[in-house]
Amino acid sequence: MREIEWPTLALTVAVYALWVVATIWASTFWLPLGIVLATLAIAQHSSLTHEVLHGHPFANQRLNEATIWPCLGLFVPYARFRDTHLAHHRDALLTDPYDDPESNYLDPVVWTRLPRALRAVLRFNNTLLGRVIIGPVVGMALFLRGDWRAIRAGDAAIRRAWLWHLAAILSVLVWVWVSPMPVWAYLIAAYGALSLLKIRTFLEHRAHDRASGRTVVIEDRGPLALLFLNNNYHVVHHMHPRAAWYRLPALYAQNKAHYRARTDDYVYRNYAQIFRRYLLRAKDPVAHPLWPRP
Repeated sequence: MREIEWPTLALTVAVYALWVVATIWASTFWLPLGIVLATLAIAQHSSLTHEVLHGHPFANQRLNEATIWPCLGLFVPYARFRDTHLAHHRDALLTDPYDDPESNYLDPVVWTRLPRALRAVLRFNNTLLGRVIIGPVVGMALFLRGDWRAIRAGDAAIRRAWLWHLAAILSVLVWVWVSPMPVWAYLIAAYGALSLLKIRTFLEHRAHDRASGRTVVIEDRGPLALLFLNNNYHVVHHMHPRAAWYRLPALYAQNKAHYRARTDDYVYRNYAQIFRRYLLRAKDPVAHPLWPRP
């Protein structure tokens, strides 16, 4: 039996405590403070959900999933996040416009057929500012469209995931309804949490001929690294997906040259460098620059 990962369990308890403080005490004291604290709690809960789908903090996966069952973020069903994210971990398909569920690239043929206004929206979405402001809307619109089509085509697993999701958000909405925090304020916090998470996913992967060169390392140890549970050491996570979040920095430090070589030096010092470089400038084109691949 694997031992319990106490740092993850302790953080889970702390996140729920912060969420309660945000929705009850802080919202009564000053609503903007409640929204900010709820945003942080929801974003951290999403990062913990990522840990859970990779098998943490217990050896029993049902117990793991029970720890994050209330969907604080409201928008994405856990089962859909789990299935699409595990499919994303097929490294040979990273950035594939069709087979990587988390790819931000489009097939160049599809791109040329889009209306001009939509292309302008997607270009703005490829800047960091755009990703934070409209990224959640763009991402959810594409996600919902795909799932709705799959449900209409008879995909029972996706339909089941959304039905379970309704139960997972019901407890959260009831809590918010009886709390001092207005529902509209909680929706702002949930959107803000998605915006924060878009900072993490903004440049996790790039188009590259070699699969191992498509995944980033951001050598940041600040507040955002904690919020993202060290997923900024993303190539380490892809190589060791069962490693707990608090072990990733040490794994990287032990073999830093190897990881940097593997990513073909796709490395940033910290998130401040990324903000300076890409806040108003796109890192990538929307159309996949190496598509179609041989």
